[in-house]
Amino acid sequence: MKAESNLEKVLEAGHFAFTGEVGPPRGANVEAVKKKAGFLKGLVDSVNITDNQTAMVRMSSWAASMFVMQEGLEPNYQMVCRDRNRLAMQADILGAYAHGIRNILCLSGDHQQFGDHPQAKGVFDIDSMQLIGMVKKMRDEGKFLGGADIDTPPKLFIGAAANPFADPFEWRVHRLAKKVKAGADFVQTQCIYNMDKMREWIRRANDMGLTEKVYILAGVTPMKSLGMARYMKAKVPGMDVPDNVINRLKGVEKKKQADEGIKMACEQIEEFKEMKGVAGVHLMAIEWEHKVPEIAELAKVLPRPKV
Repeated sequence: MKAESNLEKVLEAGHFAFTGEVGPPRGANVEAVKKKAGFLKGLVDSVNITDNQTAMVRMSSWAASMFVMQEGLEPNYQMVCRDRNRLAMQADILGAYAHGIRNILCLSGDHQQFGDHPQAKGVFDIDSMQLIGMVKKMRDEGKFLGGADIDTPPKLFIGAAANPFADPFEWRVHRLAKKVKAGADFVQTQCIYNMDKMREWIRRANDMGLTEKVYILAGVTPMKSLGMARYMKAKVPGMDVPDNVINRLKGVEKKKQADEGIKMACEQIEEFKEMKGVAGVHLMAIEWEHKVPEIAELAKVLPRPKV
């Protein structure tokens, strides 16, 4: 075992993993974090704590991770390359580990032009691939990126993100291969709506032997409405929402669209359970955390294994 986190234990034991996500508040409201965490308690193997997602200022990921741990959940601490240089990143990684964090998700981060401080300077001292390698070096070699020894290296389960849908599609699986080579232990994908492309991407990953080296968790975000589907299709970078998803939501009356979105998400989860190369699902119920208990029940992923 590399980190002995609960998520690592669940995956190593061969269980179908189920992870959730909590976005920290845009303020110092601790109760808001605890309220969101409360909906997920006992229902997920780990919970992602986002890091200034969509380039909007929020409570820091490591601080919110502390509060989530106090509520009995295991955090998956997200870190983006946009906001820190390598000195700050390594310092935060040491501090997070010292406080008991055992999972980290390494990301580039949404560009600052999309957020509420478009004039901010993007740091990007290192990219996500280099961040993965840096955490692995710290963990496995006990050394900082500069080469000096670390007194008590951080033993973290290293995660990466993957977008199977960005162009050119043919390159996507090779980018996954680079992240695996850099040291990723698990990968969580972008929200999946285009199942045809997902099936092809995972087939290629299987053919290249990548799914034998890394755990793939498929990203699922239930649609709340037809409006949300149209917005994600037209406005959210990197999102691939095919017309069949739009048309299915269009085919039900407005007050039933949320239920239809949950039904579609559960159908995806059922398929992912049987899909070769997929080791679990990452549920991103954006500002819909109170729906996670219902979705987990309908998706038949409960109870969660005790490992």
